[in-house]
Amino acid sequence: MLAVGENRAFGSNDGYRDEPESHYRWDSTVPNHARLEAGQHIVLWDKKSSLGMSVIASIDRETAVKTIYSCPSCGKAHIKARKNKEPRYKCFACQTNFETPAAKTIEVTEYTSHHSEAYVDLGGLIPGDILRSVCKSPKSQLSLRPLVWEAFKAAATAAGGPELLTVVEAASNMAAGGHRTAHVRVRLGQSGFRKSLLDANGPVCIFTGQCPPAALEAAHLYSFAELGVHHEHGGFLMRRDLHRLFDLGLLAVHPKALTVDVSPTLANYPTYSVLAGLSLRGKVRDVQVDWIREHWREHRESMAAIA
Repeated sequence: MLAVGENRAFGSNDGYRDEPESHYRWDSTVPNHARLEAGQHIVLWDKKSSLGMSVIASIDRETAVKTIYSCPSCGKAHIKARKNKEPRYKCFACQTNFETPAAKTIEVTEYTSHHSEAYVDLGGLIPGDILRSVCKSPKSQLSLRPLVWEAFKAAATAAGGPELLTVVEAASNMAAGGHRTAHVRVRLGQSGFRKSLLDANGPVCIFTGQCPPAALEAAHLYSFAELGVHHEHGGFLMRRDLHRLFDLGLLAVHPKALTVDVSPTLANYPTYSVLAGLSLRGKVRDVQVDWIREHWREHRESMAAIA
């Protein structure tokens, strides 16, 4: 999915309002518009490099009216607005320059895909030429291009981000019906659990400190899916992105030093690599240390050396 925001030049239409981390919009005039469906893997890019990847949770559809612009000479829609030249527009079909394009309205189906739950930031991890090479048609210029998922996984792994695929693969299984019961259970009572952590500790991320409450999630220190209960001191408040990385084991807490341990996989991400070695930003109870130790044993082979 091509998502380049305000930097993209829209000549024949008014563009789309995308938010790469949460949703993507297109309509029935776009090639491949009907091929997307819930449960599919997606990768978003800006022509230069990767932005992120996710799994489509749902797609909204509605009928709308769209304005289409074209060349007043040849009627083709292959036109582009120029920033520093006059006349403003140029037609790349007949080479005519003009100030005002022809316009007509048509009825279209508008699509909005939602994918925030499984979104993984890939900011610049994979360059554009590599992304093109893992498309089914590497020379395609379309905004929506079919991807060879296994080839993309290999490219992501080679770029140093294999663990980041875990979130997307898990979400794909969920969409296919793989773990629906656990997915529902993990949310029962979650809002109350989060409120109790906010009341006890204030809006403080355990890794980064003071944080807007809206950015914080309640992170369990144990597998809630296995135990099915919220222990009073069984978690910390974490920023949403850090919560996901903690669940994956890309972030962990040293059970003796109570400092942040960052996986080498995140070395190319300064936002996360700077956390390495920092002390936790809040009170840690003995029972929490026990769960921290279990998390460490699960995700860090070096546990045996410090036991």
